[in-house]
Amino acid sequence: MKQLKKMKSFLDLAWEASPGYIILLLVNAILESARIVVNIILPKYLIDELLGNKDPQLLLILGSLIVISNVIFKFIENIMKKQITIGRMKLEEKMSQIMASKIMNVEFSYLENPYYLDLKERAVFAINNQSALENIILGITNTLRDVITIFSLIAILFSLSWVLVVLLLITIGLNLWAYSTFAKYQHEFFQSLIPINRKYGYYLGLAWQDKPQKDIRLYNMSPMLTEKVIDFNQELIDELQVFYNRFGKTQGLYNIINVLQASLSYGYVGIRVISEKFGPKISIGSFTMYVNAAINFSQTTTKLGETITMTLQMLEYLDPFMEFVSLPEAKEYGGELKMEDEINSISFKNISFKYPGNDKYVLKDISFDINAGEKISIVGLNGAGKTTLIKLLCRLYEPNSGEIFVNGHNIYDYEYESYMEKIAVIFQDYKLFAFTIGENITCEEYSEDENITELIEEVGLGEKISSLPKGLNSLMGKAYDNEGIELSGGEEQKVAIARALYKDAPLIILDEPTSALDPLAEAEIYEHFNSMVENKTAIYISHRMSSSTFSDRILLIENGGVVDFDSHANLMKKEDSLYYKLFMAQAVNYQI
Repeated sequence: MKQLKKMKSFLDLAWEASPGYIILLLVNAILESARIVVNIILPKYLIDELLGNKDPQLLLILGSLIVISNVIFKFIENIMKKQITIGRMKLEEKMSQIMASKIMNVEFSYLENPYYLDLKERAVFAINNQSALENIILGITNTLRDVITIFSLIAILFSLSWVLVVLLLITIGLNLWAYSTFAKYQHEFFQSLIPINRKYGYYLGLAWQDKPQKDIRLYNMSPMLTEKVIDFNQELIDELQVFYNRFGKTQGLYNIINVLQASLSYGYVGIRVISEKFGPKISIGSFTMYVNAAINFSQTTTKLGETITMTLQMLEYLDPFMEFVSLPEAKEYGGELKMEDEINSISFKNISFKYPGNDKYVLKDISFDINAGEKISIVGLNGAGKTTLIKLLCRLYEPNSGEIFVNGHNIYDYEYESYMEKIAVIFQDYKLFAFTIGENITCEEYSEDENITELIEEVGLGEKISSLPKGLNSLMGKAYDNEGIELSGGEEQKVAIARALYKDAPLIILDEPTSALDPLAEAEIYEHFNSMVENKTAIYISHRMSSSTFSDRILLIENGGVVDFDSHANLMKKEDSLYYKLFMAQAVNYQI
């Protein structure tokens, strides 16, 4: 039952991705079954005519029907094969697109949860292994074909004897029992191999990848890695030896059942040709038809068992993919309220939060308010929860308790896209892409824009951009084009800042926005930045305490709680406070 649910889930997903392809597979299965049945039935009449009346005209018609029908089936088969190949490629591409879309839209917390992060990696691996997807599709197609063929053959054999059909169905039951028993063992076996395969893949990957080679050479780790690869490979071989021994025994049982099927068929049909003991005698043509039907019946049931086993195995292989694409998306947690154009207030009310799989709370019962147009700095020791606050505000995570309000509404009351349009963020681990500089800033196809020209001057990139032959149309990095340009860490950070500013959102958040900049560039950025966000609400996170002097108020976090929220001047009056100690610890380094 569980396996059938998996099959249904996959078919539902495949139908959603490409309904035309699924219909094509069904039609192809029917046509293949029809070809088998036609080539069993028509020769019966031809043989009977050859041994009976020998009417030349009728013989010609029957012979022509057999030839023409096979030519037509072959012609259609060739056309269908091409269309199915194209359809399969389209489905594989659609499945890859579904995976990519899910990764980009799944609730963000899943991507930082170790279990789901591992699940994502396994899902990506599974869907990128197109042979698995191809084998499932092929398995489903062949299963449909075999089922239709078996029912058609049963109908033919039923016209001879229902007793024979019952006996053959019993052998089918035995065959399916043998296959299902082995399939269960096979599933358990391959599940047990997953840890070994992952370890083997990890150690082999270390040997293949470029990044670890420096440490491997410096610490002479090559002998150890080689030994581990050999050990895990041997372990796999030993386990597979046990598996194939059992497979051989199961195969022997299949053969016995198949011989039983053949004996029943040949024996019964042969008796009907020479004796009336079980019913009227049948013609040689009928003998040929029923024997061919019985032989095909036996072969098809065997193939059906093999196909089902292979398909179920491949479905298990795709389990991570199926599980991952079923995860809820961030948009599903959104309300229907449209976000206002301006941000008038932000309120954290009794917020507590711990990361999934962690018992320790990062934030505990935090409450504070931010007013419209305020410039706020969040400071504290490493691990205090500064970035976590921002992730909660950006709806990347949902609080375990408490609520966050923007303009008096819970942030989850807002429609997701509408809410995100009003926030621009630069995290310290921001990502730039192998797009043009202009596309990295605008996040869309770049066209000439005076605002961008002014913006790059204000963030300190004007001179650099002017020196490039293609200017803002210069490709960043050499990921797929050797003509791409390499920017310094500080220059890349300025591009990221320009991206946030270009969005022109009423709320802008910068998490360590100047960590790659020298002190002079940092001062220049903040000078321009404050003027550029004059009418916006801004939140800064920085380990450089000097940046807090640009803010209206500083939110001081310690041990997951708010310990102070005041201006720089007022906080500096509290010489026993954590803020004073943090500020002075850095300030002393600048004293001569």
